[in-house]
Amino acid sequence: MSFLVSEELSFRIPVELRYETCDPYAVRLTFHLPGDAPVTWAFGRELLIDGVGRPCGEGDVHIAPADAEVLGEVLIRLQVGCDHALFRSSTPPLVAFLDRTDKLVPLGQEGALADFDAHLDEALDRILAEEQSAG
Repeated sequence: MSFLVSEELSFRIPVELRYETCDPYAVRLTFHLPGDAPVTWAFGRELLIDGVGRPCGEGDVHIAPADAEVLGEVLIRLQVGCDHALFRSSTPPLVAFLDRTDKLVPLGQEGALADFDAHLDEALDRILAEEQSAG
């Protein structure tokens, strides 16, 4: 993907896309920025699917075609507070990745995974424990 620093400056960075059946609603993008530790963002698989074809997203993640008339590139905007990062990707690799996720867990069948509820409960317990120890 390209990391868009400004309208005049961008550079290519390696990005790892991951999908795990133990968290079937999410995709993970790990960005390997030069000189920094890798940064991983997790967000809804459906958001990425929708964002390839039309602008979508609320909050910290926004995904949209770079050009509404030509679906050749996708923009991914990630935001934390006032800081944001903008990435541009060619559409075909994202579509190929999403096709592979659909072969693992077809869209709409995520809830059929028997252990998903257990993983969700485990994740919620861990989040609550972290919040209690931090506060």
